[in-house]
Amino acid sequence: MLKIGELASKTGLTAHTIRFYEKNGLINASERSDAGYRYYTEADVRQAEFVKTARKVGFSVDDVATLLSIRVDKSNHTCQDVTDITQRKLIDVNEKISELLSMQQTLEILLNSCGGGLESATHCSIMEALDASNALNARSFVQ
Repeated sequence: MLKIGELASKTGLTAHTIRFYEKNGLINASERSDAGYRYYTEADVRQAEFVKTARKVGFSVDDVATLLSIRVDKSNHTCQDVTDITQRKLIDVNEKISELLSMQQTLEILLNSCGGGLESATHCSIMEALDASNALNARSFVQ
């Protein structure tokens, strides 16, 4: 049996993260001592590692909860159930990548529009584009 600090050390998670996962039902201590110490088994270690891996690739807490329910009852679920969750996550990631690429392009345009320098920012084209009172000018940079 491992205490929370030992589980943290073994999995590379922090005790705070383990408590967060417990609060959200992703990890549960197998036992508690009379003094309230959490005790974890090797099965708990494997579950914590599963949660860590799933979170690291981007699955939400809710997704991980669903994946854990499938993990403990594989015979009543299909591979398609897991594929659907993974496909939705991939769509989300691709949308974020698209947003980031658009942001990158806008920042490059903003930087290319300005020569920089030590002069006053009174007429800085980046500030002008970002200024909310000059929304039309900002739109021309963003589009």
